[in-house]
Amino acid sequence: MDTTPSELDAWIIDGDGWCDHARREASPNCDERPEGVAAELLVIHNISLPPGEFGGPYIADLFCNRLDFDAHPYFDQLRPLRVSAHFLIRRDGEVVQFVAAHRRAWHAGVSSFEGRERCNDFSIGIELEGTDFEPFTEAQYTALVALSQALARRYGLSAVTGHEHIAPVRKTDPGPFFDWAGYHNKMAEIMNTAQLRFPLGLHKSQA
Repeated sequence: MDTTPSELDAWIIDGDGWCDHARREASPNCDERPEGVAAELLVIHNISLPPGEFGGPYIADLFCNRLDFDAHPYFDQLRPLRVSAHFLIRRDGEVVQFVAAHRRAWHAGVSSFEGRERCNDFSIGIELEGTDFEPFTEAQYTALVALSQALARRYGLSAVTGHEHIAPVRKTDPGPFFDWAGYHNKMAEIMNTAQLRFPLGLHKSQA
């Protein structure tokens, strides 16, 4: 992770909830958060379509309801899904935004954080293009740190977690190769993370 504070300061979430460093592909799979509920939690996921393959258009196609279900045998089981995340970070670090951050994206499903159900109501979802079985790229961590810092600054987030932590029976992402310690340490270099809770025990230095 070789980002610098000056580079990260350039990332901005505007008043409409869009990141100026992200390519926009608006998804219909979203709605308004419940009245009086704000974004407080950042949820990190991983995704690849087809599983284990990178670089194709299929993730964006799924989130925007235009996936050709006949393009790959795996896709047939996805037909009933209507899902989205706020952001996708591709292997080369490109950021794609599907839903304005102040709106509710449909990324977490049945979930609970610290006893609070329905995490979609109060969270922002970031998908990393990847799997549970291999490391993420430095370019992805660079973009993730920059984006996380911008979101925390705009919304005053209070916690970061993985999909596996809020839906432990159903989900395993971002998985064992996600570097929580490195992510936490880089975040701590550029902002005060005292108010930003990370998964217990996973933010300690690996040194």
